Amino acid sequence: MKNFIFISPNFPENYWHFCRELKNNGLNVLGIGDAPYDHLTQDLKDSLNEYYKVGSLENYDEVAGAVQFFINKYGKIDWLESNNEYWLERDARLRTDFGIDSGFKNEDMPRIKYKSNMKAYYANVGIPTARYHLVDTWRGCVDFANTVGYPVIVKPDNGVGASSTYKLNDESELSYFFATKNSCVQYIMEEYIYAEVNSYDAIIDSHGNPIFEIGNVTPMSIMDIVNNADNSIFYIVKELPEDTRRLGRATVKSFGVRSRFVHFEFFRLLKDYEGLGRQGELIGLEVNMRPCGGISPDMMNFSQSTDVYKIWADMIAYDSSLKGIGETAYCAFAGRRDGKNFVMSNEQIMEKYAANMKMSGRVADVLSGAMGNQMFIATFPTKEDMDRFYNDVLACW
Repeated sequence: MKNFIFISPNFPENYWHFCRELKNNGLNVLGIGDAPYDHLTQDLKDSLNEYYKVGSLENYDEVAGAVQFFINKYGKIDWLESNNEYWLERDARLRTDFGIDSGFKNEDMPRIKYKSNMKAYYANVGIPTARYHLVDTWRGCVDFANTVGYPVIVKPDNGVGASSTYKLNDESELSYFFATKNSCVQYIMEEYIYAEVNSYDAIIDSHGNPIFEIGNVTPMSIMDIVNNADNSIFYIVKELPEDTRRLGRATVKSFGVRSRFVHFEFFRLLKDYEGLGRQGELIGLEVNMRPCGGISPDMMNFSQSTDVYKIWADMIAYDSSLKGIGETAYCAFAGRRDGKNFVMSNEQIMEKYAANMKMSGRVADVLSGAMGNQMFIATFPTKEDMDRFYNDVLACW
């Protein structure tokens, strides 16, 4: 029996489905987390063969001690994974230190975690990316901003999500950034691209081939949603556009992805950019070597009438999956921000879209910065139907 260590299996809450499908496929599923066992849901408890509680997942020695405990008890560890961007480097260090063959190791981190390093791998397969400058001196940044033109974007070169990401509109805002930035963080500065984010989401086998593919579209800037405490929308596409599929597969090959669930982001240009592309074309943004966050796996299931948790677990156990897709639809996420005066109440939204609604409820506080506070997830056969839903959910007095 193969041993699989799942780091932080209780967060996000829906990740117990990954554990369940691993166990259903005959793996020995061993959880490590900092939540008390009694706080785990019964579904998660039933999906684990054993759980080891540590005082803090931030404490490497404690987590390493838990891994050693499982090795002493169960033997060789075949897989170790969290499917979580936050723990990606921790996962790699544990695999490296304990000789776990599957998955990324320490030496892989520079190319998949540092936004500046990603650009060369896009270039290797002919995918353009925005011009950039690693933040160094004031003069260097001023010269770069004057070359590409304001606004510019600054963000941590190695960061998670849209945290500490800023749009600088002029030299005075650049001055404020320099005066207040964290001196311990390496930032990257990029030219601002007017675009919507289109993703390539896929489960990749051990040969680098996709066994499931889909994508999402984020019409609004996540950076603006976080910084302006705005509402949030994104949707899973009904069918993956062919250009997204082509660039996604090329990116998989360039980065050497094997046996993973991935979330690659591209910009679909909203205007022509000399040297980058024409309006409507895709350019590279960044790679994320884990599933799209939060409830996105559930939304993929709703959109494609499938079970990505099972497909992923089949990839782990069998390197393939017979699970197909059924009837397809757009799956829309709408996140309302507390404190806004919406035209329709939550109850009215639920009543009007009862036939379409798949999930609703409060967003976990740790995710609310990017996703809003009250979510609605619904499926629609056409984009026009979905757009009417968004208009109703987000309309304010």
